[in-house]
Order: sequence, then structure tokens, then C-alpha cells
Amino acid sequence: MHPNQCGSLPGLSTYDACLTLTNDVKTLQRPRLKVSSLFLDIKAGFDNVDNSTLARILREGGIPPYLVSWVSSFLGERSCTLIFQGAPGTPAPVNVGAPQGSPISPLLFLLYVAPLHFGIRRGLMISYVDDFALTVASLSYHGNIRWLQELYDRFEKKASRLGVSFSVAKTELIHWRTPSQRHSPKCVSPIQIKGEMFHPSDSLRWLGYWFTPALDSSAHFSRRLALAQGAFALIQRLSPPGAGLPPYLCHRLATSLVVPILLYGADLFTPSVGTTTRLDTFWCKVQRWTTNCFSAMPTGILSVESCLQPISLLINHRQRLAALRVVCSPPSVNPATARLHPSFPSLSAHRAPDSSRAITRGLSSVYLPLHRKTPRPVPPMRNHLPIDAVAHRTIPFTLGLSRMPMINSHLVCPTLTLPPQSLMDNAYSALKKRVGETLLTEWASLFPTPGYYLHPPALSPRPFMGLGKFVAGRLHQMRAGKSYLAAHPTWRSPDADTSCPRCGLEPETFEHAILSCPSRQHSRSRLLHGVTDLGPEAPLWTSLPLLKRLATFIGVTSTGFPPTMFTPTTPPSSPGVLLVSPQGAPPGFSCFFVG
Repeated sequence: MHPNQCGSLPGLSTYDACLTLTNDVKTLQRPRLKVSSLFLDIKAGFDNVDNSTLARILREGGIPPYLVSWVSSFLGERSCTLIFQGAPGTPAPVNVGAPQGSPISPLLFLLYVAPLHFGIRRGLMISYVDDFALTVASLSYHGNIRWLQELYDRFEKKASRLGVSFSVAKTELIHWRTPSQRHSPKCVSPIQIKGEMFHPSDSLRWLGYWFTPALDSSAHFSRRLALAQGAFALIQRLSPPGAGLPPYLCHRLATSLVVPILLYGADLFTPSVGTTTRLDTFWCKVQRWTTNCFSAMPTGILSVESCLQPISLLINHRQRLAALRVVCSPPSVNPATARLHPSFPSLSAHRAPDSSRAITRGLSSVYLPLHRKTPRPVPPMRNHLPIDAVAHRTIPFTLGLSRMPMINSHLVCPTLTLPPQSLMDNAYSALKKRVGETLLTEWASLFPTPGYYLHPPALSPRPFMGLGKFVAGRLHQMRAGKSYLAAHPTWRSPDADTSCPRCGLEPETFEHAILSCPSRQHSRSRLLHGVTDLGPEAPLWTSLPLLKRLATFIGVTSTGFPPTMFTPTTPPSSPGVLLVSPQGAPPGFSCFFVG
């Protein structure tokens, strides 16, 4: 495989390809060059893999003959049957194509298109499976157009020898600009490919990342936010307020569906202040939906109760994990890792021949690579590149390490002497654990909760979130001090009477309603055995049997329920028994007798 190929291998994601692209674009902009990129897509790539051509490529690459024979047998003697209106036709032999769905087909395709890669002086060719990006730099955008057309002609000739072609409809062009060029006229020079003119794009999507000429993140996050809002509108129907899925399952939907859609690309892009505010507003809606809490609840408590970290912390956490994976990847395999500064303590000293020093050789560049131990200035200076920022994100977690562990070392040439893989895997897991601990520390320090709320933040859902949504929502509200209890007034009625409406002896706080209210003593003695404390360290919050007892007590005594939901009446025949009649109660609730 070529070092600039990404995808289909462990540890080579879209982030690595896009980080390499943005790093080299900014590197080429340092000596005040004009940078342009042409994005190409191979048409029906898997369907055009020729068996004999692939066997030749494998033999030339030094693959053992038995593996070449196995691949030829895997791809050979295949047939295709077309079905028209339910009637299968006659099987026809197929001599080209790799079966999609097979785990080895993506790897075989990468090996098949590896000869398409070639070096570009003062430029870059990077690919992810069948998506290619050609980047060049010169003194003018018009010069870039002529150069890209020459490179495309050369590229197309190499592709024709392999029997593959490019999808013209998916071809896109972009002229990169620096922030200092935002007031200068835009270049509108198009490129002509196969008789069609392609004008430069103001924004384009490559590998799921939205790029603009100035590498502004607003265009990317605006689209991610719109997609996340659409997905959230669908899952909201599964759990309306007070009913539906329990908070535990809502939490799982938020973390497994909403977060990946919303924060895809956050490992590379950092949203602006205004964009972060929009993301926060939407994320608070998700947190309230998860916990069934009121809008008046402080956002700090809301994030702790929902076990969903604030959006800015989630972005920082994803960037640190991505940076840690990059610096621990093999430099000979990952093109982004191969662009790290030589001072970075990798187990391999390999660095890319087309890194920053190579592609700007002979030019008066103002770029000075950041040494790993040099503190990164805040705000960062413009002569520092994205790969420098990636390396510096890992410094707080790698202190004390003489060398970084290497993940996926089985992809490295066996001549390199490395520690045992199990030892490096344990070291990498320990580094990821440090990143998680830092997330909790920053959560508690940067987003403090009011003094009356003492529960610490947690990364995993709390046990009581597995209860029904209505009862779990009462617990969320009463723990946060924003509930229907009399001692939890809202901003609309700050001077309301806080005394307990049932006994009138004390303010109706969470502790009073559960542990000491005399009017609830009969139910308490029957249901709350072992529940003596509601503090953050109480065994109640980790014991499922105690939580079930508490849930039953809350349902029987209507503690924390909306005042209009239940109307108490006292039958004449039972003066010591209170009959509670449900009015609009959620499904599963019936009349209870309360002592």
C-alpha cells in the first residue's frame, strides 16, 4: 500500500485523511503560495477489480505466491445471474469485480489502486478507499488549474491501465484561502475535465467533512446540527414527557445516535463561539428529554443528572482521543502520524518524505515546526500547523513516558524491534483512561453546580435511570431541587409557601418528603426498609432493590407528582385511609390507598 492511502485498515479513518489534507494545505500557504485541490471519485471501484491485474500487482509487491493464488481463487470462477420480474436468467461468468460485503474486498481494492498514487512536488495526493484528493500549490490559481489538468491527464492514464475510471459528476474543485485573503477577490477559474467545466466550490463535502476555502468550521457544524435535529425529532416520539422509554434508554439513544451525528468532524474542526452556543441549546433539549426535567433547571445540574457531558467538553474529549490515536499509530502506515515533528517520541523514527519540510524546500516559509516540549501559545500562532496542535493535546497525558506506545503494530515491517503488543496495548489503555479522568475533572471544575446540589458527575447512566420514565423523572427533579415539592419554588412563584402541604410541620424538601414526613409514615414503614439517607454517598443510589422500594413509595404516596394529576379524598367509612384518584395518570398507574 502507498503511505498516503487511508481506510479499510485498523487505525486509518477519515480523520487521518482530512487531517493530512488540512495540514499540508496550511503548510503550503505559509510561503504565500496559492493552494488548490481537485477531488475525484472512482466510479464503481469494487466492480472493476481485474483478477489478473491484481495478481500481477501482488506479485510485484512481494506477496508470497500462495497468497496470490488464494486471492486469484477467491476472485475467479464467479458468475452473475440477473432476475427480471422474479425469473432468474442464465448465469453468466464474471471476470472482474470484488464481492462487496466480504471483509477482504476493501483491502484488495486498496492494493489494486495503490499504483495510482504518485508524488507531487509542492503538493499532495491523499486517498480514502476510492476517494482521491489532488492538492497543488503555485504562485497563482491559474497556474494551479493548468497543473491540476496535467496531473489529471496523468492520473487518468494510470487508471485506464487498471481498467477503472472516475465519476465526472462527483468531481469538485476548491481554491483554498487564508484568513488574510477574505477581502481579496475570489478566484473563479474553472477546470475542464472531459469537456465539462467545474467551477470552484464555496463549500464541498469530502468524507463527511464540509470544507470551505478558508477552512471555516461553521459550514460543517451547521449541517451536522441540522442532521442531529432531524434525528432527534424522530426519537422524541419514542419517549414523550412522562411516558415512553426510561431515561437509561434515552441516554443510550443520545450517546449512540445523536452524538455521532452532531459531533462527526469535531475531532478535526473546532466550532466558533456562536456555533457552540447553538450546539449547546440543542444539547440542553436532549438532556431535558432524557431526564424529563423542567426548563428552569440549571444547565450544570441538568448535565450531571442526564450523565451527558456539556458539548464543549465532548468536543475536547473527542479531539484528545483522536490526537492520542494519531500519535500512537505507526508513522509508516498513518500519513498524519508521519507528519509529526521528529522530536516526538515515537517508537519509529519514520517521517513522511512529503512532509512540511519537503514540500516547502527552497521557499521562504515562516513555518517553524513546534518542538514537542515547547509550550503551545494561546491563542496559537499562525506559523503553527494542525499536526503541531494535535501533538500538543497529548502532552498532559504522556508526561513521564520516554516513548509512545504503538497500536496496530502488526501493520509495521517486522524488521522494526518493538515491545510486546500486549504491553503497548495496556499502555495505550492507560493513556485513554487518563483522558477520561481529565474529562471528569474538567466537568466538575469548569461547569460547577449550585451549592445545594452535591451529586458528582458520572460518565455512565445512574442505576435509577432504569426505572420507568415517570418515576425516574420525579427522582431527577427532586434531586435537582426543581420539582413539584413545595420547597422547590419556581421563578414564577419565588414567594410561595414552602411548608409541606400534608403535615405543615417543615418545608417539603426531598429529604422531608421521603424520610421524615409524618403523613407518609405508614407507607414508609411498609416500603422503605433500609432507606435512611439520600446524600450523594448513600447506598440507595447504587442498590437496585432499594431503588425499586423508593419507586414504589413515590408511586403510592404521589410524592413529587403534579398537583393537578391526583385529587385526594377521604371516604367516610375509613377516616384513617386516604384514597387517591388519578386524573390523567400515566399508563400503569391506578388508585392507591395511602396511610
